[in-house]
Amino acid sequence: MKKISILMGSVLLSAGLSAPAMARDNISIVGSSTVYPFAIVVAERFGKSTDFKTPKIEATGSGGGMKLFCSGLGVNTPDITNSSRRIKQSEFDSCRANGVTDVIEVLIGYDGIAIANSVDAEQFDMSTKDLFNALAAEVPNPDGSETLVANPYQKWSDINPDFPDKRIEVMGPPPTSGTRDAFVELAMEGGCSAFDFIKAMEKSDKNKFKTVCHTMREDGAFIEAGENDNLIVQKLEANPDALGIFGFSFLEQNSDKVQSSIIDGFEADFDSIADGDYAISRPLYFYVKAQHVGTVPGIEEYLAEFTRESAWGEDGYLTEKGMIPLDDDLRDEVGDAVANLKPLESLD
Repeated sequence: MKKISILMGSVLLSAGLSAPAMARDNISIVGSSTVYPFAIVVAERFGKSTDFKTPKIEATGSGGGMKLFCSGLGVNTPDITNSSRRIKQSEFDSCRANGVTDVIEVLIGYDGIAIANSVDAEQFDMSTKDLFNALAAEVPNPDGSETLVANPYQKWSDINPDFPDKRIEVMGPPPTSGTRDAFVELAMEGGCSAFDFIKAMEKSDKNKFKTVCHTMREDGAFIEAGENDNLIVQKLEANPDALGIFGFSFLEQNSDKVQSSIIDGFEADFDSIADGDYAISRPLYFYVKAQHVGTVPGIEEYLAEFTRESAWGEDGYLTEKGMIPLDDDLRDEVGDAVANLKPLESLD
């Protein structure tokens, strides 16, 4: 994993932070629905154990949260945004263009993206290649030629005769979701790279490679189910023939209702994600507007609670909620950056 690049030095409070922001007495947090349950637990403990108000948290999706976070400084903008992927260069540039020049990056742990179905249904055992064939807008021609065609697969058994003779129906997050970003990069791109002629595009025509690997079909086999992962779980309960895409923590919380598919030989579970064996796993972050520190009360104390060993450590309460912890050295590195309020200098 790339080490977090951070700018040494003190944090200067921006003169651009408007006076009304000083009147806000609670932390405003937006962003990822995957990070949301972890942030809620920390926020509730923070509210009960300190004299500060419990932070207000909204699940807007990673992309939506970044847009709000980077829109500027002041009372009408959030102090923190949660993200189930790293900030993009375009978002980082947008922050800076809008005066949000001191952004603290906090890598909190890891998560797996589960491909799950009802416990009342047969457990799937598939590869990322199978997932690509099921969900991509264009796939390699079934006749074996090295050409792409509009996805012809309507049933799982069309892809593999050992799969159920059921219509392909997968519910997943929208493009604004960090879970969607991670899914297409890890699962879809991993699956399409199993085809040599598509993988070769990565060098010959990278834009085409990304388009082929990342574009989901729109004929009803893949269904955008919104940012609410709990709603996907409910729909899977009602429809045992469907699959859903969501974070590992939701799988853990609903293990009596849904089960993980086996992907490339591994289920989404704590050990396989922590060991790096599960193919569809990703880091989790939140980002802090350092220019609001010392102006909006409680931000430093919230950071201290989140990065406390009893919270994000190997035996911490966030691990009990399904977050996979960082190793000791990386946790120390991130914790030091947070304690010293060191802003992110670049994404290198």
